[in-house]
Amino acid sequence: MDFLQFDLGNLKRGEIVEVTLTSGANVRLMTSSEFNNYKNGRKHRFIGGLAKRSPVNLQVTSSGRWYVAVDMQGLRGSTKASVRTLPGMLPEIQERPLSEVPSLVRDNVPPPLESGGETHDVFISHASEDKDDLVRPLANALIAKGLNVWFDEMTLRIGDSLRQKIDKGLANSRVGLVVLSPSFIKKGWTNYELDGIVTRTVSGEQVLLPIWHNITKQQVVDFSPSLADKVARSTATHTIDEIADEIYELLESKA
Repeated sequence: MDFLQFDLGNLKRGEIVEVTLTSGANVRLMTSSEFNNYKNGRKHRFIGGLAKRSPVNLQVTSSGRWYVAVDMQGLRGSTKASVRTLPGMLPEIQERPLSEVPSLVRDNVPPPLESGGETHDVFISHASEDKDDLVRPLANALIAKGLNVWFDEMTLRIGDSLRQKIDKGLANSRVGLVVLSPSFIKKGWTNYELDGIVTRTVSGEQVLLPIWHNITKQQVVDFSPSLADKVARSTATHTIDEIADEIYELLESKA
């Protein structure tokens, strides 16, 4: 059987082999031992198959010596081919786990009798405009996991004291969330007031988890440069269920 062969030398796992063809052909990426089986007509394993489009990208699955074979078995005509290796894909970006954020969970929430009211697992500070599309679904997702959530009384409106509202929520809850959105920013609170709440001035510990909603990083930077650097979650990259799962796992890990 006629075939084109390319000795790729030693490759690392994850590297990409790009094969360019002039017409459709069978493309097989094989280890050294599998290539020996192939050229001797024995049963062999390979990565690839019939390539009807060019170029073809195949990923190396283990480090070692690799070969590419191109043949027209079962096909008419002929083809020319060229092969090159490309860097492997970068590792997936891993966000900092919430469990590593200092002081995000309060362990010293007073019992109801001492606090003068009910205590909660989570409170959500938000602008009233964000209640229907984000806050209520998020609260329901957390409640479905068995968590006690306070959010109706933490709705923020023009004229409210942001610091008083959030201080009250923090005093009676283990985890605090603040929803940053265009509506939130329009309320007119100062950068200093919000920065002082999200980050403890003395110790630098983050006490609230910002949730970015319908807002870009540049908008957050324009509103508060220091706040843009805090560990946060965004509804642009996380679903409501994913955010709820992380909050639940955070509380479970600190139980």
